[in-house]
Amino acid sequence: MNDDDLRLAPRTRTAELTAWARAQDREPVAEGPLRAVLTLLELGGGRIRDGWPELTSAAVEHLLYERLYLYVQPAPGEDPLAYGAAVRLLTDHQRAAKRLNAKRQERLLAEAEWQGEVAAGLLRRADLVTWPRLYTLLLRADGVAVDDPAAVRAWLDAFRDLAPEERLAAYAALEDAGVLDRVDGDGGWGPTRLMSVGMATDGARMLLENGLMERSYRNLAELNALGRPMPQELAGDFESFEAAAAVEAMRLFGEWTVPGLPLLLVEEYPDLAPEPGPEEIEAYLAQLPQDPGGEGEDAGGQDGEWTGEEEWDAQDAPAGDSPEEPAGTPEADHLRD
Repeated sequence: MNDDDLRLAPRTRTAELTAWARAQDREPVAEGPLRAVLTLLELGGGRIRDGWPELTSAAVEHLLYERLYLYVQPAPGEDPLAYGAAVRLLTDHQRAAKRLNAKRQERLLAEAEWQGEVAAGLLRRADLVTWPRLYTLLLRADGVAVDDPAAVRAWLDAFRDLAPEERLAAYAALEDAGVLDRVDGDGGWGPTRLMSVGMATDGARMLLENGLMERSYRNLAELNALGRPMPQELAGDFESFEAAAAVEAMRLFGEWTVPGLPLLLVEEYPDLAPEPGPEEIEAYLAQLPQDPGGEGEDAGGQDGEWTGEEEWDAQDAPAGDSPEEPAGTPEADHLRD
């Protein structure tokens, strides 16, 4: 596939932003969190100007409150607050480049700080993990060299030999050890939790694939405007483009957890990381208690939409004038998406 035309893989300007931070005598953000933030912002559907994602309150909330915990498992010793710090660094850079005025800069810095703290908490919640994140934690807890594919595969083979109840006990042990925060009253590691982890993993991967393809479509529109022909991959064999997007999504998922692990879980160890199909989901939903009052998780505007955010950005309201809490909840978003 001609990546120069399709530009499927994001090409973040991580090195440039890091160099700018050093030139300003600022403490640089670690490369991993910075690259993840720039990539997820670029794939979030927002505008890109001169290679930089355009920052808005909605984009910051979308990243830190709704998406980060689906994909990223901080490396050992890596500060989870670094993701909010990365957004603040980008905000200051965009202000220096005159892409933000002072009022919007102040507001975005405040939002990135408190939402960065929220994101750090979400990354610790046991009910919000995806399969790649969960197995990354298990591999690290057992001291596996995660940069050694053979060692990862050997560990997965051994874990597969465990009885189902032993696997559940291994998941719960992460909470007992303080690696993940226990969520009281949600039933713990049972069928409901496993179903939600599988649904979240499937949704997270599809979101990545769609973001990659949409990004390429935007680039192709620029090519067409210049009178250049459609790349051969999209002239008649669209399946190859979808397959390439799926491969890139897996690579990114692995970059943020353990390289190669997401693909292994899907292709070779799906029994260890089940992702329910439509029939399983329908059967699961059918056995849930009905809500006669109609006040389920979609009631009261809790549908994951950030109502009115665009208006706040258009008005360029100062920090403190925008709503204090983002709409929707991670619990609902990670099941719905």
